[in-house]
Amino acid sequence: MKDDTVKSPLKGAGNLALPESRRLLQGNVRVCLSLGAAVRRAGCCSSLPPLLPLLLLLQLFVPARDPEWLVLSPPGPGGSMGEMQGALTRARLESLLKPRHKKRAEAQKRSESFLLTGLAFMKQRRMGLNDFIQKIASNSYACKHSEVQSILKISQPQEPELMNANPSPPPSPSQQINLGPSSNPHAKPSDFHFLKVIGKGSFGKVLLARHKAEEHFYAVKVLQKKAILKKKEEKHIMSERNVLLKNVKHPFLVGLHFSFQTADKLYFVLDYINGGELFYHLQRERCFLEPRARFYAAEIASALGYLHSLNIVYRDLKPENILLDSQGHIVLTDFGLCKENIEHNGTTSTFCGTPEYLAPEVLHKQPYDRTVDWWCLGAVLYEMLYGLPPFYSRNTAEMYDNILNKPLQLKPNITNSARHLLEGLLQKDRTKRLGAKDDFMEIKNHIFFSLINWDDLINKKITPPFNPNVSGPSDLRHFDPEFTEEPVPNSIGKSPDSILITASVKEAAEAFLGFSYAPPVDSFL
Repeated sequence: MKDDTVKSPLKGAGNLALPESRRLLQGNVRVCLSLGAAVRRAGCCSSLPPLLPLLLLLQLFVPARDPEWLVLSPPGPGGSMGEMQGALTRARLESLLKPRHKKRAEAQKRSESFLLTGLAFMKQRRMGLNDFIQKIASNSYACKHSEVQSILKISQPQEPELMNANPSPPPSPSQQINLGPSSNPHAKPSDFHFLKVIGKGSFGKVLLARHKAEEHFYAVKVLQKKAILKKKEEKHIMSERNVLLKNVKHPFLVGLHFSFQTADKLYFVLDYINGGELFYHLQRERCFLEPRARFYAAEIASALGYLHSLNIVYRDLKPENILLDSQGHIVLTDFGLCKENIEHNGTTSTFCGTPEYLAPEVLHKQPYDRTVDWWCLGAVLYEMLYGLPPFYSRNTAEMYDNILNKPLQLKPNITNSARHLLEGLLQKDRTKRLGAKDDFMEIKNHIFFSLINWDDLINKKITPPFNPNVSGPSDLRHFDPEFTEEPVPNSIGKSPDSILITASVKEAAEAFLGFSYAPPVDSFL
């Protein structure tokens, strides 16, 4: 008899058995049926649609935003319902990871017609279900029924006056992150003209902005405090701020000019880099010649070595986080997953990263060290030379299995020194990986980089092999039109005085004490 158990490559997560998925599915069906019966007993609707249990079940599995997990873990063509259930269960584990880049996901969606058909079906059913749930919620008699409240988790509504009169208690000291008093208390959104949206993330947007007094252009990263607190990511955001404060002295790391906050938003005022993502250029050219890949790899390695010298592990190196400046030099950005205070022999064990670039020890949920960054450098270098990450598969479970077990395969169209470097960086045993002993010095002294003068590299005296040819700050040709054509939200430039200070807003403000920052006068001289 064929074993239908889906093996999970994640140590500690257990094996994902399909019978267990079916039990989970049956449990959700029982919840849906119970909700239907409770609503009937509450008397808010005399007759329910026959498909209500199915619709409710679909709502449980389909998130409100675009379901990227469908792309991360699709069943094969003609896959069974059992495979789909296994994919649904695996999706819960995928939520620990950063979703892959939208363009790559969209490319996979186009190639999976089965998923598109199923997705369209579920979205149609969701629309009707949302309307129905809103009708239930708007019926005061039904919402007062204990069973409806229990299943929908509805709390008794409060009068607006009471909501502000009795605010929830502030976070405990362990939840507050106090990095000292604000150094830039006068900065505010109205200091800027926000011109274009140039990027989007999980918690907000990145905008091109011109400072009204200075007439300088900046990339301003605007994050919603509520969204950060909802996902309990405030420590990562504050860690990103800490790392940014240390980057002002390195040419290949994006610089923080200052930061400030309003009652409901955080603002990072960063270097404006408009040469485009490395991912964008890889998409257009498919792969790079070896001299160009060597130049980028050297600048990336220099930036990672600098972070390691500050006891910081980057943990999320990928082409989407690597920018080109207006001359064509590398600029590393997005420090949200950085881990601070990791000494030379220190380890950490948080399961995080981007699926294509996860090191084997991370997948095994074993303690890992700085060498995860050198694994990621190997994966990015491989992608620059070949066009795809080294163990890539559309099926995430298969890709994880490849990372853990499949030998590295290198085509013969690269030099022996490049082959040797990739074999060293993509060593599955981290204790044998290139960089395990002397960290950046091992990479720096590798024969692949023998043509690089590192002093000239760090001083930007080496002419980049590619020039983005931007005409000025307003040249947005290397940004995705999906971002630049989006209207700038009016709320971005609102004064904090116009925001109603509710209990949740107060809690959000207290969770980010000390976020604001202004550099000393000589920091950028």
